[in-house]
Amino acid sequence: MSLVVMKFGGSSVGDTERMKRVAKRIVAKKEEGHKVVVVVSAMGDTTDDLIDLAKSITDRPAAREMDMLLTTGEQVSVALLAMAIQELGTPAISYTGWQAGMITDEAHGRAKINDIKPKRIMESLEQGKIVIVAGFQGISDDGEITTLGRGGSDTTAVAIAAAIQADLCEIYTDVDGVYSTDPRIVKHARKLDAISYDEMLELANLGAAILHPRAVEYAKQYNVKLVVRSSFTNAEGTLVKEEAAMEQGIVVRGIAYDKNVARISIQGVKDEPGILAAVFTALAEAGIDVDIIVQSGISNGTADFSFTVHLEDAERAKSVIEGIRDRVEFEKVTSETDLVKVSIVGAGMVSNPGVAAKMFDVISKQGVNIKMVSTSEIKISCVIDVTHLTEVILALHSAFDLDTNQTAFVGGPKERR
Repeated sequence: MSLVVMKFGGSSVGDTERMKRVAKRIVAKKEEGHKVVVVVSAMGDTTDDLIDLAKSITDRPAAREMDMLLTTGEQVSVALLAMAIQELGTPAISYTGWQAGMITDEAHGRAKINDIKPKRIMESLEQGKIVIVAGFQGISDDGEITTLGRGGSDTTAVAIAAAIQADLCEIYTDVDGVYSTDPRIVKHARKLDAISYDEMLELANLGAAILHPRAVEYAKQYNVKLVVRSSFTNAEGTLVKEEAAMEQGIVVRGIAYDKNVARISIQGVKDEPGILAAVFTALAEAGIDVDIIVQSGISNGTADFSFTVHLEDAERAKSVIEGIRDRVEFEKVTSETDLVKVSIVGAGMVSNPGVAAKMFDVISKQGVNIKMVSTSEIKISCVIDVTHLTEVILALHSAFDLDTNQTAFVGGPKERR
């Protein structure tokens, strides 16, 4: 008898009819002879509705109270799903994150998991019950309810799988696996039978919304066997594991994009030691993450440089830089939005020279200017105007031989959390 963790996102349990279908799928898994733990997100738009409620009260809700509020969404899901399973004649029990032993730090809204004490989960499994756990939430050592932030339910599922030494962790979503790119853009995107942790982590970090990076990191750290599959079909899905066999001739495994990009440019910076350190220390102290950094040539003792930040941080980044004029001499700081970062990913790129040149050539043939570039051993990213996203993705997908004759399956609205 194997031990399986199944995670279902918000659209999979978006209403009671979908919840009943999910319940039948879970019961079928148990009837195949497995012990089953299920992690569930809040139903449909519940989280957005709760956030709107809070905003109707105050523009600046306390982080602690937001955690108290938002965790109720998952509690509704687990209770209803347990009822649906019980209605099918199968014993089930629901737990909040803290009842399931999810111990976190005290960072409200973005807590990290410190420990999992799955005693109650294991006891319920031994009693023959299906265990339903609320994703996205936990409790700190001092008894404060916390939420894990974006991707929290994926992370919950993988963390529980590691803690109970599950044989498999299945992440159910609205597509039937990991595709070579967004199947909403490329209808003939290639579904991958398997992908390595490192490749999946790069794709997740670069904008692919199938799995959250923290969940992939956890799976890699604890060697959790992870499968991404559809809530709407019985397709096999995509296995995420330590190493994935390369398909013959396929160097690039996937193409990701991120629209949440802004470019900040600082012009006329005095060329002297410590300037860059001062700028990026100030940004770090303000909690602003910086991605790509490019410095231009030096002229008359000054230089220009640019960097990218998350779109939501653009104005704050400009304010931070303006605030250090007493320490850093520069002419002006500007920001540019309406950008997208397009990235190609593949472990095979390490041993295949010319991949970057090919990417640049494909983009240039679309008449598109590349504004910034970033590379690593298994990825290349280019920042371009967002208006050219679709044509560039389609061109790159074809150029790197990722097109197939099959139409990609997209079963429903994008999953949440």
